[in-house]
Amino acid sequence: MQFRMIAAVLVGMSVLAACGPNTATRAGTGALGGAVIAGPIGAAAGGAGGALIR
Repeated sequence: MQFRMIAAVLVGMSVLAACGPNTATRAGTGALGGAVIAGPIGAAAGGAGGALIR
């Protein structure tokens, strides 16, 4: 389970590097990527990562 969360965050952050002009868009993109990889926990992690990246 922990591996899936880490993988979700890494995938989300790599997707976020190219997507989104603002924080809300990056958080949404990260949440979507995280949900695809690890379900609801991945969505939360990806969304949080997206909100933190500038």
